[in-house]
Amino acid sequence: MKIVFLKLGGSLITDKEKPYTAKLDLLAELARQIKESYQDGNQYQLIIGHGSGSFGHQAAKKYGTRNGVNSREDWFGFLEVWKQARGLNQIVIEALTAAGLPVLAFPPVSAVIAENQKIKLWDTQLIQTALTNKLIPVIYGDVIFDKTMHGTILSTEELFQGLAKTITPDYIFIAGIEKGVWHDFPACSRLMKELTPSILASQESTIAGSNAVDVTGGMAEKVNQMMNLVQYHPNLKIQIFSAEQPENIRRVLDGEQLGTLIHIG
Repeated sequence: MKIVFLKLGGSLITDKEKPYTAKLDLLAELARQIKESYQDGNQYQLIIGHGSGSFGHQAAKKYGTRNGVNSREDWFGFLEVWKQARGLNQIVIEALTAAGLPVLAFPPVSAVIAENQKIKLWDTQLIQTALTNKLIPVIYGDVIFDKTMHGTILSTEELFQGLAKTITPDYIFIAGIEKGVWHDFPACSRLMKELTPSILASQESTIAGSNAVDVTGGMAEKVNQMMNLVQYHPNLKIQIFSAEQPENIRRVLDGEQLGTLIHIG
């Protein structure tokens, strides 16, 4: 059975210009689409991840948590980011559950150890057990204890990279508000239909980050992280696309190519 990682971007499910504001109606609609695809034959195992959007990123920027945790104030900031990310995760879990999806949250802070913002330890056996029993694990961008930096933040894409070492995905779908990766962001008139290592080498300087608060790097960092994954897993296909258009989540889960396809070439 195919394994699919699906990310619901923070910019998609929250209003990143309004702190601590989830898009509840959109979340319910996305959950419906996932449910309808997932129940139609259930030909894949699914792991859902989501960003922190206007929840975790606000506190993370205030305290600089991504860059390490040292002082007592830093640790209070660490806890604030944790609280906000956990709060959004509860909202997401409730939306997915209301749609009838068998979801179970796996908070990364309780399972992942990093060193210099790189995952060093993650026992994923419980996530694998959930998949075996036809449950849908849900992870999210979260604070992480770090051997070098004491504490940091890992994005959903970074967590996907770590997870892929033991649970190899066939597809990764990154659902956000952008239609894909643009040649000319922020003008957004020329969409890249595909990205391979050679194309990235010639276009990297034109791939911009994010217009909103994003302490984990925005689009440019997402592309680099996903390109590293396809080089590690040559059969992996990754799509970056907009889920604001009607039915796009379901269309992608059902096999349609939308947005930008990242592959080894």
